[in-house]
Amino acid sequence: MTNPEAAAKGAGAAKRAQDFAGVRDWAGYFDLMVGKPARETLVAALASFAREDAAGGGRSPERLAVDLGCGEGRDTLELLSRGWRVVALDGHPKSFELLEPRVRPEDRGRLKTCVASFADAVWPERVDLFNASFSLPFCEPRDWEGVWRRIVASIRPGGRFAGQLFGDRDGWAVLPDRTHHRRAELDALFEGFVFEELREEERPDTNHDGKPKPWHVFHIVARKRCEA
Repeated sequence: MTNPEAAAKGAGAAKRAQDFAGVRDWAGYFDLMVGKPARETLVAALASFAREDAAGGGRSPERLAVDLGCGEGRDTLELLSRGWRVVALDGHPKSFELLEPRVRPEDRGRLKTCVASFADAVWPERVDLFNASFSLPFCEPRDWEGVWRRIVASIRPGGRFAGQLFGDRDGWAVLPDRTHHRRAELDALFEGFVFEELREEERPDTNHDGKPKPWHVFHIVARKRCEA
């Protein structure tokens, strides 16, 4: 049951990110996210690439990232600022209305954008980094297997995945248009990878109306093993 005190406290409160995402109001969600810093998983993956560059005596040229479900562009902008080439994909056109005016002139030649669903999105066959910050849980279950197979295949040996998956105890796990995973499934999904970060977050929360919205999230950075 909903706590009456929490409901009363939440009534009239400003909407939060999960309120917009819960009903797929991406325009409202993007507006709320503009100006936020890059996600921690992306920053961690980039730090790993930087350490490898330092150990190897210099940066590998022409690094390429895919930012799937790029939203308003917080991660895409970070990648561009570090000299990466980026293919940014999102299913909502407002994503790029917010992103493209904020791209520096000197970075525009390294950015490609496309409005496409998870199932219809096309990206290069070989990428150094596949970034999916809080996006893949919104891939419909019927499309998940094919999308994930293409993601794994596109990451080059030594490349990385960075992003989030939602767990089976998340408040949205009951919704039929979301994809959630048990912890036991992750090892199979990331077969051929080494987890550099696998942090399981589980905490209670509420929406703006005081209704419970528990979180169960896996924060992931994984490096694809090099071929023998």
